[in-house]
Amino acid sequence: MAEIGIIGAGSWGTALAVNLHRNGHHITVWSIVEAEIEMLQKEHEHKDKLPGVRLPEDIEFTTDLEAAATGRDVLVLAAPSPHTRSAAHSLAPYVGRGQLIVNASKGIEEKTLMTMSAVIEEELPQAEVAVLSGPSHAEEVGRGLPTTIVVGAKRKAAAEYLQNIFMNEVFRVYISPDVLGIELGAALKNVVALAAGIADGLGYGDNTKAALITRGITEIGRLGVAMGGKLETFYGLTGIGDLIVTCASMHSRNRRAGILIGQGYTMEQAMDEVKMVVEGVYSAKAAIGLARKYDVQLPIIEEVNAILFEGQPADEAVKNLMLRDKKIENPLLPWGEED
Repeated sequence: MAEIGIIGAGSWGTALAVNLHRNGHHITVWSIVEAEIEMLQKEHEHKDKLPGVRLPEDIEFTTDLEAAATGRDVLVLAAPSPHTRSAAHSLAPYVGRGQLIVNASKGIEEKTLMTMSAVIEEELPQAEVAVLSGPSHAEEVGRGLPTTIVVGAKRKAAAEYLQNIFMNEVFRVYISPDVLGIELGAALKNVVALAAGIADGLGYGDNTKAALITRGITEIGRLGVAMGGKLETFYGLTGIGDLIVTCASMHSRNRRAGILIGQGYTMEQAMDEVKMVVEGVYSAKAAIGLARKYDVQLPIIEEVNAILFEGQPADEAVKNLMLRDKKIENPLLPWGEED
């Protein structure tokens, strides 16, 4: 049995607590919001973000960060990506050398263009940081529906340890050394999911969705490889797998927000309606910053930015994509002899 502290009591942190409890670990969940902790302690259910999922009574819930973090075998950082730096900074007094921290949030920091694990490493240089990601809606993980994810770590031993900590009959865990690729796929797919939702809101069909998913993973892989990620990662669970589930499911807050934007809502109105952090909005600007830094073309992500931040009509963005200069789908494929 491991002692595990989960920092963040949102839908994902709560779902991971339930899954880790299935494996017999002792779980303490922290939130800065007193009313949220009081609800969890009293109701043993997150009625706002994970309704219908019963939380075992021996999971502890607290607003005391020191109590949640001190002496843990593993800390799972499940705060929304815009709050990852502040959460990691607050943890600093309680994190010892070699403390294993699992980043479970998905995003790129807008101002610095850093991945979440890089942010955590900057705030907690004494810790060892790993990442957990993949096609995994909290609503389904909490209910125990079969799910497959990837743990990325620099050391194979750390990845294997976390694989054993998290894995069970409904939560299959693979491991990978490509931490950067895992995080880029996880963050950038949220931007493409916004595009997929916008297309749904405009009333477009399956052909459009398939095009966005296929060309979207091409953009993600193009930028990811330029930054040092491995192409194989983007065609795996944390790339195409996560992209498919996020573009197709109504569990996806990014897709839901995109649908509203396609129907005429502003970005701010859509985020208010979804009532959860829409991380693709924060990652969209960062993705464009990375594209310029690494001189990579990201036409879908560029049009999403134009819709979100420049007031471009969504249907005009689609026309811009459809009428771009003619391209070869895969420039690496050779042509035969010309007649």
